[in-house]
Amino acid sequence: MKSFVVLLVCSFALMLSGCSTTVHTTRNSNSGKPLPPGQAKKIYGTKSAKPFAPGQQK
Repeated sequence: MKSFVVLLVCSFALMLSGCSTTVHTTRNSNSGKPLPPGQAKKIYGTKSAKPFAPGQQK
């Protein structure tokens, strides 16, 4: 019975670890204005602002 509980807890932990979240950079929560691509680049630490610029999306 004890090993069943351990197995159940481990499987539940594995299921939760597979969850992912997405980050939306379209609005700044403080002012409601769109977040500029350069600022999003600085926040997320990427080398290029291209992924954050709506005109550069393919």
